[in-house]
Amino acid sequence: MSGLLRIVEGARAGREQVLRRDPARVFDPALPEAVRVSIRETFGADLTASQVVARIVADVRREGDAAVTRYSQRFDRSAYRAIEVTREEIDAAFEQVPGELLEALEVAANRVHDHHERQAAHGPRDFTYGGTGMIVRPLQRVGIYMTGSDTVLPSTVIHTAVPARVAEVEQILGVTAARADGSVHPLKLVAAEIAGVHRIFRASGAQAIAALAFGTETIPRVDKVCGPGNVFVTLAKQQLYGVVGIDGLYGPTETLVIADDSADPRLCAADLLAQAEHDALATPVLITLSRAHAEAVAAEVELQLAGLERAEIARAAVARGGAIVAASLDEAMELANEFAPEHLCLLTERPEELVELVRNAGGVFVGKHSPEVLGDYVAGPSHVMPTGGSARFASPLTVFDFLKVISTIELPRERLFEIGPAAAALARTEGLTAHARSIELRLEAR
Repeated sequence: MSGLLRIVEGARAGREQVLRRDPARVFDPALPEAVRVSIRETFGADLTASQVVARIVADVRREGDAAVTRYSQRFDRSAYRAIEVTREEIDAAFEQVPGELLEALEVAANRVHDHHERQAAHGPRDFTYGGTGMIVRPLQRVGIYMTGSDTVLPSTVIHTAVPARVAEVEQILGVTAARADGSVHPLKLVAAEIAGVHRIFRASGAQAIAALAFGTETIPRVDKVCGPGNVFVTLAKQQLYGVVGIDGLYGPTETLVIADDSADPRLCAADLLAQAEHDALATPVLITLSRAHAEAVAAEVELQLAGLERAEIARAAVARGGAIVAASLDEAMELANEFAPEHLCLLTERPEELVELVRNAGGVFVGKHSPEVLGDYVAGPSHVMPTGGSARFASPLTVFDFLKVISTIELPRERLFEIGPAAAALARTEGLTAHARSIELRLEAR
């Protein structure tokens, strides 16, 4: 018996039973009854998550601060007068955070900063060649969603804001849920200060994203919104894309572990559970080469679950995932690339040999000394990574998310006469006479 971690044998069975995704989990999820009750009480109707977001977005666009405050206080069960967090509140937060935690946050921020500085050195650069080129500029103002209400996640603040700081974004704004008394958790404030966030506002959920997209009396409009959040945040980003830039649409976290018989079942189980405890909708998947190894990992999962504070959440997530017994590591990698996981962990005898086979993943964690959890905190690359299979076309959050490229054209006179006739001919073929005349007038002046 495989216990909680279901085990399937064969690539086809794995695809059908373990690797199949349901996009509705992100974009049309079944909401818990408590959330549905809150929706009915707030809107007087049994709305879907997408409909709720559309209502909130419309209200924020029309009412500004009033709608942001009303919805944030309603859903966060908080009370406050000022939307913006003051300098005094931020300074006071440093007095409330233990010294060892301050040091840990600084270690994380420094590591993330160093990685993204090196990343920037390999990024796009200004150039000109033959009269054309490009210039690279940072975004002027970005919004960082400081996720976490029940669970405070200061690490995500760092992993989202620091790349923006490295890119030299002029103004980084943070939005966050407030606690019942209207205060913001000191760990969030400290992390934001260390990461380089310039201003922080009490605003959460879809209303915060709408405020950043449109601007309100208090919250300035931004060029791009970045960072993960709950389903309402994700749907707001989806609905507002085009009004404002977004980094990506993030669903529940997922980890895929590829292991051979050399891998310690305890480490395999620990890596699966590390992500499972995030969210009951998380997807932990193991691909291994023997049923005996899969059974050993499944047994370890049961043992380790018993000692977790968030055991109920992790148990629900493990039940969603599973273990696949593949015929070979090549087949395992084929399945992994098809699944395109957020996190791909390689726990094999020679994991470095598998890296060249990776085509689709948010992040690759190579060998037992590089657990995904280090990536969550202090490894260096941003832990904001594509989910839901979007690693097929998307990348983790990088310094490049906060840069834009502008094309430049500065042609010498002789080049105009060299290529202008072709442009005029194409314009007339398309019926765009004014286009053609713009060129021909210049050619006639020769």
